[in-house]
Amino acid sequence: MSRRKDNDGNRRPTQCDRVLAYMDQRGSITQLDALMDLGVMRLASRISEIIHERGIQIEKEFVTVQNRFGEKCQIVAYKRTA
Repeated sequence: MSRRKDNDGNRRPTQCDRVLAYMDQRGSITQLDALMDLGVMRLASRISEIIHERGIQIEKEFVTVQNRFGEKCQIVAYKRTA
């Protein structure tokens, strides 16, 4: 697990580390989950880094949800491939 140092020289998890831990704990992650729970604004970029730099298999699942106006729309949920 790669980590970055904060101003005090302490190591902290990267956004990719946080995304992977979230998926391990909850099974999947959406853009809204990433933004609200992890502060990650560009989830698709983090997923791309995880796939290409770490070699971890991630799959996309399109999920139909209702938006605030009651309309059906599709979002992407990312999860690790078994």
